[in-house]
Amino acid sequence: MKKIKISIIAAIGKNRELGKKGQIPWHISEDFRRFRTLTSGHTVIMGRKTWESLPVKPLPGRTNIIVTRDSAFSLARPGLARLAGSFEGAIEIAKKAERNNEIFIIGGGQIYQQAIQKGLVDKLYLTIVEGNFKADTFFPDYSQFKKIVFEESHESEGYKYKFVNLEK
Repeated sequence: MKKIKISIIAAIGKNRELGKKGQIPWHISEDFRRFRTLTSGHTVIMGRKTWESLPVKPLPGRTNIIVTRDSAFSLARPGLARLAGSFEGAIEIAKKAERNNEIFIIGGGQIYQQAIQKGLVDKLYLTIVEGNFKADTFFPDYSQFKKIVFEESHESEGYKYKFVNLEK
């Protein structure tokens, strides 16, 4: 069986802020373009709250898998995405669905936490935004990812940020 890489993609503040009340505290077009470029053609795993926050459902050009413990949750239109009752179940579905050897975990905080705690993640694609942001959701500790394989600084739309790809 082919080795499938499991990656996380996230935009975080320098203090690991992810968002507040389901909203991202910044809007950086280049970050959205990077997200689309990296995840297109792949399987993406997300929690229910992340799914509900998406402006477009499903994310086009990707197999969308939603993790929810809510057995009453259903999609407005069946076929939009796949549902999994656990993170592990989502990984199993994703491994069968993925055609390009990389699965992306796209949020939210609890899903990121589970993935890192279980030691399943091979790579992080982070956008780190400078500044202090009010948040109620934070990215988990990722200090075990020490190897920088890519780093690039940017400034756009009033924000300074950098793209960083990390491996263990």
